[in-house]
Amino acid sequence: MSKKPTIKELEQKVGELTEALQRERADSLNLRRRTDEEKKRLGEFYKAMVIQELLPALDNLERAFKHTPKELKDDDFVKGLRSVMKQFEQSFAQLGVKRIKTVGEEFDPKLHEAVHMEDGNGTVEVVCEELQPGYTLGDEVIRHAMVKVSMEKK
Repeated sequence: MSKKPTIKELEQKVGELTEALQRERADSLNLRRRTDEEKKRLGEFYKAMVIQELLPALDNLERAFKHTPKELKDDDFVKGLRSVMKQFEQSFAQLGVKRIKTVGEEFDPKLHEAVHMEDGNGTVEVVCEELQPGYTLGDEVIRHAMVKVSMEKK
């Protein structure tokens, strides 16, 4: 014959099952949160990869504008290409991509890559020329800015 469980035993069993259910719910929520974070990180990783592939095209377009002959500066074709470049920049901005500030900024090895150091009479390393723009996506550097640095007074 089986013994009927007492109310106290049943309450204890309900308490144990309730605790187990709460742990399972917490585990499920943690798993969902970690999965969402991983998806976001993966999305940012692939976004950065695509942007890195597009940067050389943007660089070349920018170089072309720097060497546009004076007589063609107001040409409709050149104006059209400028608007394409602006579209690139707007799309990057919508994706959260920002151009790293360079000229006049204090040298920061986290953001800048110094390829030339000029003598100066100061004590602070300051970017004096940008050779290639750098970009960030959120807090991550997609590409360091390639710069010339000089020593200046602060």
